[in-house]
Amino acid sequence: MMSSVFKRKIYNEMLGWKSRFDGRCALMIRGARRVGKSTIAEEFARNEYESYLKIDFAKTSPEIKGLFNDLSDMDYFFLQLQQFTHTRLRERKSVIIFDEVQLYPLARQAIKYLVEDGRYDYIETGSLISIRKNVKDILIPSEEHKLDMYPMDFEEFLWATGDEVTPETIRKTCEVRKPLGNALHRNLMRSFRLYMLIGGMPQAILAYLESNNLNDVDDAKREIIQLYVDDFYKIDPTGFAAEIYEAVPAQLSGNASRYMAGSVKDNARRSKVNELLPDMLSSYVINAAYMVTDPNAGMSFTKKLENYKLFASDTGLFITLAFKDKKYTDNVIYNKLLSDKLETNLGYVYENAVSQMLKARGDELFYWTMKSKTSNRNYEVDFLLPDGDKVDPIEVKSSNYRKHTSLDTFSKKYHRRIKQQYVFHTKDYKEENGIRYLPVYMVPFLSL
Repeated sequence: MMSSVFKRKIYNEMLGWKSRFDGRCALMIRGARRVGKSTIAEEFARNEYESYLKIDFAKTSPEIKGLFNDLSDMDYFFLQLQQFTHTRLRERKSVIIFDEVQLYPLARQAIKYLVEDGRYDYIETGSLISIRKNVKDILIPSEEHKLDMYPMDFEEFLWATGDEVTPETIRKTCEVRKPLGNALHRNLMRSFRLYMLIGGMPQAILAYLESNNLNDVDDAKREIIQLYVDDFYKIDPTGFAAEIYEAVPAQLSGNASRYMAGSVKDNARRSKVNELLPDMLSSYVINAAYMVTDPNAGMSFTKKLENYKLFASDTGLFITLAFKDKKYTDNVIYNKLLSDKLETNLGYVYENAVSQMLKARGDELFYWTMKSKTSNRNYEVDFLLPDGDKVDPIEVKSSNYRKHTSLDTFSKKYHRRIKQQYVFHTKDYKEENGIRYLPVYMVPFLSL
């Protein structure tokens, strides 16, 4: 069994927390289940401290849980904790990990007093952490520095496969703004399609590295999806939240300008989706892009909370959701996707992949749409990113990249607000008429 500890970008952010705050606040790592939060927390603790102690609240003993009932004597608390865990803690040189802390809210509440005590550092990991039933009876600590952890982007995927060279080549190409050349571009697009198929979940990547078999990868992804579906039933026992998640690929492929609740379930009210959405987003299993009515640098001020598109947080899971009509995803489907020969419009798959990589960069997702005055069609720009005091409109193309009517319409209407126009596509790098045409694998490497 090979190691499942992969190089992750969040590690440097964790180093920044440790040096900047020096014990003045705990670190909360938020993210979806199976995204690697526990693994990176323990790897960080092992490398950056003389000793560490991990409490997994999914399986820790009642005796350890009971310690949090009385924090009046910190000396006695830490003495018992070390005795129960057989771990020696060293003042200002040890860290305590609260894993799956949402399962024991009393421990999360204790963070306030543990940080005030100041002897050790604290790292919390959590999923579905804002579900009301998990926090309604506790005081949420303000002494937390929060980091969001997402599935691996394409650069992290290349690292996981042992390729440290290609990311630097792509980054340099972005800087000099020149094509890579046909041979290298073709190889990179094949690698990127493999990334889309496998996704950025460590469990799926490990299955690929161990067996080189995409059926094994699909089994791993289906297991993760079932965990998410089970979690959504905890949010909503009627099953509607699970149906909303499972319908994400169909909604994107339908090319609607917003998520259509009625097409998921007969007579479903949009208000019900809006009611469930905050808890679903807190699971980090889906991402939402909101429509803006007046695109500018402060897009949050003009976003329409009732108009949004939903994306899967991981494109590998997205593809399994899209083709889960059989017990397993046939290798023929995977092989055709890998060779770019599947007879379907894959634009929505690339759009989901771009949303995933933008979120991993820390970008919020916004889009723009407008009805044509002369026809029934809608113009739509897939993503809008603030750039200084201006905006960068983005269109995602899986084919026919030369035609981008929506981007042209947006640019004509808001030309004074635009800093740079982008088309993310499947061809090599080029610039033409003020538009940068970028191969989609460059998203993690851009300084937008």
